[in-house]
Amino acid sequence: MGWIEASIILFGGLVVLMSLGLSVAIAFLAINIVGALFFLGGEQGLSQLARNAVASVTSFSLTPIPFFVLMGEVLFHSGVALKAIDAFALLIRKVPGRLSVIAIVAGTVFSAISGSTIATTALLGSLMLPTMLERGYDKQLAMGPIMGIGGVDMLIPPSALAVLLGSLAGISISGLLIGGIVPGLILSTLFIGYIILRAYLNPALAPEEKLADGPGGVHRWTPFLLHVLPLVLIFGLVVGAMTAGWATPTEAAALGASGTIIAAMIYRSLTWAALLKALTGTVAVSGTILFIIIGATTFSQVLSFSGATNGIVGLVSAQGLSATVLILGMMGILLFLGCFVDQVSMMLITLPFFMPLVQKLDVDPVWFGVLFLICMQLGLLTPPFGLLLFTMKGVAPPSVTMNDVFRAAMPYVWFGLLVLLLVFFTPPLATFLPRLLGS
Repeated sequence: MGWIEASIILFGGLVVLMSLGLSVAIAFLAINIVGALFFLGGEQGLSQLARNAVASVTSFSLTPIPFFVLMGEVLFHSGVALKAIDAFALLIRKVPGRLSVIAIVAGTVFSAISGSTIATTALLGSLMLPTMLERGYDKQLAMGPIMGIGGVDMLIPPSALAVLLGSLAGISISGLLIGGIVPGLILSTLFIGYIILRAYLNPALAPEEKLADGPGGVHRWTPFLLHVLPLVLIFGLVVGAMTAGWATPTEAAALGASGTIIAAMIYRSLTWAALLKALTGTVAVSGTILFIIIGATTFSQVLSFSGATNGIVGLVSAQGLSATVLILGMMGILLFLGCFVDQVSMMLITLPFFMPLVQKLDVDPVWFGVLFLICMQLGLLTPPFGLLLFTMKGVAPPSVTMNDVFRAAMPYVWFGLLVLLLVFFTPPLATFLPRLLGS
């Protein structure tokens, strides 16, 4: 069987199974069993599949994922996030589109302490969206910032998907985590500027609020120092421990999770019920990710043994295309896939082909990894199947339609594309900080 027929069987079968409604994990497992029987030697192939499954979920490089998810779960279920939002509300006063700006600023800080994009969107959506709509905010100006900043969570460490990408692609995890900081902050800044400009030009989109007199002077900063600064310090602890060489990404993630739990205890916000919810949420999210990963190693092996990987890589290389054109093509494929499949599936489908090409082209893997993350971040926001779109619809009032959600997300998709181009044409935006910090 040639590599073309093998590719059609493997990818065609995968598409059919997912189209029938099977979960990603089950679809990959089924294709892996077929591939093991045909291309890995029958019974020996099935034994190899079992060994790969055990090896993939016991990989040390994946252990930061549950710790990063736990950080976000504790932050949200303990109520620490609510106090941080209140602290920002005291500082951000006379600004057009004030509540939307608060959502962006608070979401950026939560991104530095949470490894879950969906959790950030769900929290801000359930807490802030009803208030904004009640005060007469335009639906798009109310929902868009919350979804946009939820996607930024993927770029700013700690990011569970960045760890997963680094592990599957063989990219430095610490370099990838740190490389996303600058693009993430650029996105947040663009969002804030866009909101202020729109609300300034059309005040009806965000009616001016009558704010109650709050504490003045130094007292206005007290809640920030008490409830926000410790979260920033935890972020500094995680990144600093990795970059200074004091801890591996796993150990740094454990430090971050411990710091978040201790902070919640000091605030007297961590009840047994909240801790149980946080642990249950962590198990659910991490278990889902790890179950999907079980298929990753075997799928790559099946593709390699069938000749599909070498065949496709050879076919592309023979075209004599430049590195610029090939990377742009890869980004285009990722953006297209992001409209229809989830982020983990994007990685499992594309990395077996993309990474050999990246290595052949001698492309900086951290730069490519950050571009990959931005494309996945865009996939969270692009219709018709962006996960954050459905998360927002789930927490929005019944009067909000899916079309309202789609329209609210589009400006932030354009900003994401702009940052993707900026990083593509200016690689130091992604690589300067990791090199400076020695990651």
